[in-house]
Amino acid sequence: MTDFLPARRFDLIAFDWDGTLFDSTAIIVRCIQEAVCDVGGKRPTDLDASYVIGMALTQALAHAAPDVPPEKYPELGLRYRTHYARHQDDLVLFEGVLPLLERLRARGHLLAVATGKSRRGLDEALHSVQLRGVFDGSRTADETAGKPHPLMLQELMAEFGVPAERTLMIGDTTHDLQMAQSAGCASVGVGYGAHDSSAFAAFAPRYIAPSVAELAAWLEQNG
Repeated sequence: MTDFLPARRFDLIAFDWDGTLFDSTAIIVRCIQEAVCDVGGKRPTDLDASYVIGMALTQALAHAAPDVPPEKYPELGLRYRTHYARHQDDLVLFEGVLPLLERLRARGHLLAVATGKSRRGLDEALHSVQLRGVFDGSRTADETAGKPHPLMLQELMAEFGVPAERTLMIGDTTHDLQMAQSAGCASVGVGYGAHDSSAFAAFAPRYIAPSVAELAAWLEQNG
């Protein structure tokens, strides 16, 4: 007897990377804090450093370190990348992510990544966790526009010819959900990442998943 699955509601599902698929939030926060201190800025709080996750790197660092002058941004970015590279092997997928992605592919969904990472950073991450070929497409902040600007999603929808009403964005920050709202897409927030999920309601997500397992269960019935 085969399992009954509801009809597919979304043809394209776009995922944020850090804090949604990749368990990297704590390390990113620490790298931001260390980079700011390296260039003489005041150490950001955990809350301030986690808030900027998902933004383009320069935008994120500027927000997290308002006392650092713009002429130091290149050095700040370099220091962040140096710290992050030291921890690259520490980053792992959240438990249950690979089976979730495999299930969605088997169901016929197009899968994409929409991330504030750089193209180089995303390609390295995809290679390190052997995810090449799992995603049909991806967009990074240095190729398009940083979140919450909707350009990443708009380009992905155009690439695959999928309308907004058939596109779902999944992310762990308000930047992800605002991006989806601006693009006219549905969204799902995850409550295990960088942002406090109590702030998600303003962007009307279809669901807030407390865990990967509950995200998978929701997608099976509603995706």
